[in-house]
Amino acid sequence: MKKLRYPRALLISVLLSSILPAYANSRPSATINFDKDWRFHSGDVANGQNPELDDSQWRVLNLPHDWSIEGEFNEKNPATPGGGALPGGVGWYRKSFTLPASAKGKLAFVDFDGVYRNSEVWINGHYLGKRPYGYISFQYELSPYLNDGGQKNLIAVRVDNSQQPNSRWYSGSGIYRNVWLTTIDKAHVDHWGTYITTPEVSTQSAKVEIKTSVRNDSENDLPVTLTTIVVNAAGKEVARATAKEVARKGAIAEIGQELVISGPILWSIENPYLYKATSEVEYSGKVGDRYETSFGIRHFVFRQRQRLHPQRQACEDQGCLRPPRFRQFGRSRQRPGPRTPA
Repeated sequence: MKKLRYPRALLISVLLSSILPAYANSRPSATINFDKDWRFHSGDVANGQNPELDDSQWRVLNLPHDWSIEGEFNEKNPATPGGGALPGGVGWYRKSFTLPASAKGKLAFVDFDGVYRNSEVWINGHYLGKRPYGYISFQYELSPYLNDGGQKNLIAVRVDNSQQPNSRWYSGSGIYRNVWLTTIDKAHVDHWGTYITTPEVSTQSAKVEIKTSVRNDSENDLPVTLTTIVVNAAGKEVARATAKEVARKGAIAEIGQELVISGPILWSIENPYLYKATSEVEYSGKVGDRYETSFGIRHFVFRQRQRLHPQRQACEDQGCLRPPRFRQFGRSRQRPGPRTPA
């Protein structure tokens, strides 16, 4: 029988794309923080999504919010000690808002960075959808149901964490991360619409390949120009590429571009250096969207029975996330120091 042979070393060149924290903003000029002045009610409410519902007695708060941590520890709570021994249940959130005049004719989206769990969302009484999983961000389009002209809009969120136990650690309950409101033109970079890799990396140069998904939600086909500008950490331009494409109405066009960065500063544990790519979508003589993606350039070598070698330099394991003795509250486990006799 012929034996399978594996290479003694495997070289992988990758680009660290979209490694930013959850609060990263891809569209600083088109996105606002949506965390302030929500109203909260602990417990279920019949027709809590109804814009006419009187919520004047509900608690006013700013997000992020976790109602479980406000409760009493009790081993008899359905979450059990393994889930933190705190109450779960159902909660409602509501927020009234108006759109600026500049948003007229544009698309509006709401992004939730995290809701635990079984969240359901309505805008002006119209059901947008349900997200059962509590550890993922998600987006809904609001445009078809919004009131413009300075009229009020009402967004409502029902969160159901009553099905207990459902976790091996403390999960919390509610909208526990940030919420964002974005208004953009109908031709724009799609949600999470950039994919960046570097097939060739050295200290002399790095080849950057970018695939950008441009969405056209207008009523007509549009000739678009995509310009991608890469700047370093100091904001200095280091590469630029331009491509033209016809974006079909109601469809997504994937546009590929290649750039070369001379003398790149490589990402490392000691120096996590980041570049930023700005994707500009131009049509009808104007720039309709600017979308930012931060990334770092690095490459790895994996060798059998040896350490990981980023940038061909040996790298020791720096530890891992591991449930400690009181695992329900979690913590990061670092490399142990000298042990103290028990």
